[in-house]
Amino acid sequence: MTPPSLPPKPPKKQDRPLALVNARLVDPASNRDETGGVLVENGVIVATGAQVTRANVSQDAEIHDCHGRVLAPGLIDMRVQLREPGEEHKETIETGSVAAAAGGVTSMVCLPNTDPVIDDVAGIEFIARRAREVRRVKIYCYGALTQGLEGKDLVEMGLLADSGALGFTDGLYAVRDVQVMRRALTYARSFDALVIQHPEEPGLAAGGAMNNGELSTRLGIPGIPAYAEVMMIERDLHLVRGSGARYHVAHVSTAASVEAIRKAKQEGLRVTCDTAPPYFSLNESEIGDYRTFAKVSPPLRGEADRRAIAAGLADGVIDCIASDHAPHDVESKRVPFAQAEAGVIGLETLLPIALEPYHKGAMTLLAALRCLTSRPADILGLPQGRLAKGAPADMVLLDIDRPYRIDVAKFRSKSKNSPYDGRPVQGLVLKTFVDGRAVFALEGERA
Repeated sequence: MTPPSLPPKPPKKQDRPLALVNARLVDPASNRDETGGVLVENGVIVATGAQVTRANVSQDAEIHDCHGRVLAPGLIDMRVQLREPGEEHKETIETGSVAAAAGGVTSMVCLPNTDPVIDDVAGIEFIARRAREVRRVKIYCYGALTQGLEGKDLVEMGLLADSGALGFTDGLYAVRDVQVMRRALTYARSFDALVIQHPEEPGLAAGGAMNNGELSTRLGIPGIPAYAEVMMIERDLHLVRGSGARYHVAHVSTAASVEAIRKAKQEGLRVTCDTAPPYFSLNESEIGDYRTFAKVSPPLRGEADRRAIAAGLADGVIDCIASDHAPHDVESKRVPFAQAEAGVIGLETLLPIALEPYHKGAMTLLAALRCLTSRPADILGLPQGRLAKGAPADMVLLDIDRPYRIDVAKFRSKSKNSPYDGRPVQGLVLKTFVDGRAVFALEGERA
């Protein structure tokens, strides 16, 4: 069944072929890094490789010379908050789509913590309809795991999955009740649905605002112990072992969690995980003098945990990098630290921050991009995330080495709550294509 949240299908008439030539093709799914081109017809890749050249394509084709720059699959962001419906003053599906396209993201999955909550078919259909109206990037959604995100009664998971939900999660909330999670995993296993958990023991996290430790004590901010994360993961792993369900841990932030997931994978459990850029690029010292733009959930950890997350990405235990895009208005952040909303925007900083391990020599380019393309596609069951014949022509053209400083004032997102303003990075999105259709082009970029 085709998920209902895709942009409209192209018209039946033959579109003009698109040829992207003279590119450095980087396709993590096939482990390919070579010079060549991509030929697109009617939104689908029909040929890739060295044979796709200006001389070998039809005369009526629209030709883009990539001038040797990197052409990769479009990024797939598996954890985004779009705020529509309910909080459109923070972000909308349209502004989020524009930001995503500028960041090289061609597919994204939104959390169900909207108002109303996405816990029924009507909520999924609303997201699908708005995605079709905006018609920029592909937007999918998760269904709530429990009704109203209250952690009590399960939603009709089978019905929502048939309607297009790519997985089930209570978003920013961990499922506290072990019997509820046990039933959810057992139910999900019957139709191979993905269950995503926010890994935080609620009792230990209650009232906390940052990582528990020396810094939280000095700042006088209530702390959340790092072991609150692994305790929830280890509890759930027992349930996964008993149910055989697919289980995904969101935004992993501690060394102990990486090791627990490593052991679960070695055991053969159907466990995957992601992390977000703040957890391998920042640590708790970023909070400084109560800097609310560095308040996230789970909180930024100490340097040892940050290094462990970076190592988990490098050795492949951590499957994916998701932006964890959480837009907030000024009023939600310019308050005392303990009262500030947690979360940062991330659609437009996802790629350059994810490329930092590559530029530092800790990961290959293929490995770094794999965390943003083919791995999330495989976990979510999507055909995107690869430069292959028959795949959707969702692609991003990159100047992989171009240096610049992040300028939040120029972001397309409606909110500006980013901890990366002024950070020097490398890796710039030049063009973004969805089904062969250009949805973003950097101003002044050569054809």
